[in-house]
Amino acid sequence: MTKKESVCMCGPRMERFLEPCLLILLHENETYGYELIESLAELGFGNNPDPGMVYRNLRKLEKEKAVTSSWDTANPGPARRVYKLTPAGRQAIHQWSKHVQQKINRLQSFLKRYNQNFPEGSEGIV
Repeated sequence: MTKKESVCMCGPRMERFLEPCLLILLHENETYGYELIESLAELGFGNNPDPGMVYRNLRKLEKEKAVTSSWDTANPGPARRVYKLTPAGRQAIHQWSKHVQQKINRLQSFLKRYNQNFPEGSEGIV
């Protein structure tokens, strides 16, 4: 297969995985968006997750009643929207955990077969 004919494997999209990560972070601590963005680096989203993507997901989670938000005006500086996990959000974390475990099992099965079929590893990949 020439370089021109090669198949592009772009990998899984992490955007969907943002939802359970936000939920678990909110389970640990109710907080505001900017702090959530900073905490996402610990969960593999790099140092600069897209703020627009984070806030879109927070709005989606709020619409689904997995989180609630309120304005914090008690602290100095501008008002901040603080997000809090709901019981529905807690249940969603459990559902996501099952889903992630299933994905891990599938990936481990794939890697086992890959290693059986390609014991030399990824040599030959352009």
